[in-house]
Amino acid sequence: MSEGDGRADQGRVRRRGATGAADDAALRAALIEAARRQLASAPGGDIATRAVCEEVGVTQPVLYRLFGDKNGLLDAVADDAFERYAQRKQELEVTDDPVADLHAGWTDHMAFAAENPAVYQLMFAPRAHAAATTYHRILELLEATLMRCAAAGALAVTPRQAARMILPANIGVTLSRIAQPHLFDDPGLPDRTRDAVFAAVLTGPARPSEPDPIRATARQMRSQLALTGTDALEPVEVALLDRWLERIDDAG
Repeated sequence: MSEGDGRADQGRVRRRGATGAADDAALRAALIEAARRQLASAPGGDIATRAVCEEVGVTQPVLYRLFGDKNGLLDAVADDAFERYAQRKQELEVTDDPVADLHAGWTDHMAFAAENPAVYQLMFAPRAHAAATTYHRILELLEATLMRCAAAGALAVTPRQAARMILPANIGVTLSRIAQPHLFDDPGLPDRTRDAVFAAVLTGPARPSEPDPIRATARQMRSQLALTGTDALEPVEVALLDRWLERIDDAG
């Protein structure tokens, strides 16, 4: 065999490998979509791997090769839903009023759950095998809005603290309404929950003055620096200033 023939054979192997990877990606996407549809129509919120495979036209060993087992498929469905949710959040309008944007984000979270109740439960209900890492992106997106609130002087706690109060509250009331609609049928419950949590993290009429104005100023300045930066200081000086401001805020 000539050197040219060898190169040709290697090229064919590479092409077959690339095609195989593309085929697997297409199969993964098709199986995830079939599982999502089955999950949405299943009364018990469960799926049958055999039915998923039949819809796509593959055998169960193919599913197991791509996902490991049923739990792996469910994790993939949840990961895909988290990606779609995060993309949806990134496409929300950003206005000059970060507090209004925070309210809009809460409302949009409820709307996503109403449109995708079964998948929402899969995403956010605790599961032993859950491995959807995109959950962290949702917290980061929420923190980005809260950072803008802090920079505007509208946040009474740090963006990180606020995000870890708001998101669990939003998830909790939403899951309760999906899983136990007869117990949580009050249409005003989501808004009252939102108002209670927001009152705890936002400044406003209920907080006419900050007990420690230096701490409040430090928090606001730190958030503003994180958003816009400054040309007046070197990066190492900005990092030192941020650390000082953080210590002032933490001292409270």
